[in-house]
Amino acid sequence: MKKTSYSYVGVSFIILIFGIIVVPKIIDRIQNNDIVSTDGRSKDVQMTVSDTTPLSYLIINGEAKKVMPFQFVNQDGIMISNANFAGKVYLVEFFFSTCPTICPKMNKNLVDIQNTFPDRPDFGIASFTINPEYDTQAVLKTYADDYGVTNPNWHFMTGDKEAIYNLANAGFNLYAAEVEGADGGFEHSGNFALIDKEGYIRSRTDAFGNPKIYYKGIISQAEQFDEDGESEDISALKEDILKLLENE
Repeated sequence: MKKTSYSYVGVSFIILIFGIIVVPKIIDRIQNNDIVSTDGRSKDVQMTVSDTTPLSYLIINGEAKKVMPFQFVNQDGIMISNANFAGKVYLVEFFFSTCPTICPKMNKNLVDIQNTFPDRPDFGIASFTINPEYDTQAVLKTYADDYGVTNPNWHFMTGDKEAIYNLANAGFNLYAAEVEGADGGFEHSGNFALIDKEGYIRSRTDAFGNPKIYYKGIISQAEQFDEDGESEDISALKEDILKLLENE
């Protein structure tokens, strides 16, 4: 009987030690999103949509604005068009690999968004270079690898310069221009466009009911942050991506 009692005491002691040392560490890893799946990727971050108001369409001449058709080569040498994004929610940006100012901040935020939706085959990103003469397929491949791009639907695209600039300025109204004396030789918008599964540009509305159209891809000194220290525009964008993925 004494041996049995000692056994129970020993097991109880081990359970107590496990609870004191191991459990807090597991909880801490969960809170910091460090728990990973067997393939090494972070599991989907549990998100909720706090604002269930439907997203607005950008209306031009009485019609909802749809993405202009495009076709360019991506970082893997594959021809990509807007048809490749059919049935997917995706983001659009214009950038260049040697950008010394806002592009690193933009793409860091996009990687964060990518990692928020790691297992969604219906989510993608379209990144168009505004310096296609330098940003070849090989350059973009290295750039994507350096940033830790893992989403197979994130395409860094290069091609005809005039077509890219027309897509930026006329197709999305996201300013892009080659400017002598500008940092890196180019100027461009630091905003992201959000596209739904049908190819329409979507966004939240302002206090007057007008579509905001775009989301800030960079953080300014006056930017508002949420309780997690994240840009409010990026937090809103994540919610709106989820809204389009799940509810529409």
